[in-house]
Amino acid sequence: MWKGILPAVTTKFTEAGDLDFREMERCYALQMAAGVDGLIACGSLGEGPMMNHDERLDVLKTVQQATAGKPALLTICEAGTREACRLAERAAKQGASGLMIVPSPIYFTNRDETILNLKTIAAAGGLPVMIYSNRVAYRVDVTPEMMVELAEDKLFVAIKESSDDIRRTTEIFNTVGDRFDVFTGVDNLAFEAFAMGAVGWVAGLVVAFPKETVAIWRLLEQGRRDEALKIYRWFRPMLDLDVSTYLVQNCKLAEALAIGTNEHVRGPRRPLSGDVRARAEKIVRDALATRPDLPNY
Repeated sequence: MWKGILPAVTTKFTEAGDLDFREMERCYALQMAAGVDGLIACGSLGEGPMMNHDERLDVLKTVQQATAGKPALLTICEAGTREACRLAERAAKQGASGLMIVPSPIYFTNRDETILNLKTIAAAGGLPVMIYSNRVAYRVDVTPEMMVELAEDKLFVAIKESSDDIRRTTEIFNTVGDRFDVFTGVDNLAFEAFAMGAVGWVAGLVVAFPKETVAIWRLLEQGRRDEALKIYRWFRPMLDLDVSTYLVQNCKLAEALAIGTNEHVRGPRRPLSGDVRARAEKIVRDALATRPDLPNY
């Protein structure tokens, strides 16, 4: 159902902390112009948990306007099932293309609780669902064995695989075949995941480098592996910035340097400073100084 590059876009704020719709419109337009295949609003990178439901739906509306018919997904990441269901219902009424659902980030559910939670939220929205499986960040693992049961529900169509173990991609295919569209959610495992059969990338550093991200996927689609690998190897030091406690600040710093936007974040986060900032800034500036010429594709 879904494939290709689906950026988990950042949410833009003013210095005072309000939603900056004009800057979001500008930044999301750059993504679409580069050829991405849709956008995902209010994920981990999009600081969704730092916003109330009304704000998240306002960001979704901005994403919907930018995608102009391409997939526009809203992330559901709530501590409680009831609250998650309410947001899913509202997203459906607003015309979202689908939902990316995170298991409860506060209470670490067991197997049966995880499956019931996901099914209940999906039923409330009635939209196609991408399961966000991220045992590293959220400590709830949606295993291939659990996916067998979830596969019985037609609303579940995709997996964002973020276990940080490339072997998991093969395990999913070996367990449930091609039942789900498998996306990689780990920037610095993207090429490896494509080699294992993933059909898409829920990308982070794409927000700063959309053309390069799209080029890697399109070249691989065309069987031009060596050309894609050359870009990926250049990209790799920056992709490591996505796998960090500071992924939001890292990506917003990269955006600021690459596309001239701001680094405003919602508290308790603060923009990078000190040695952490110096290291990240050097990585991005070095990449900008050696930015490759992209082939036609």
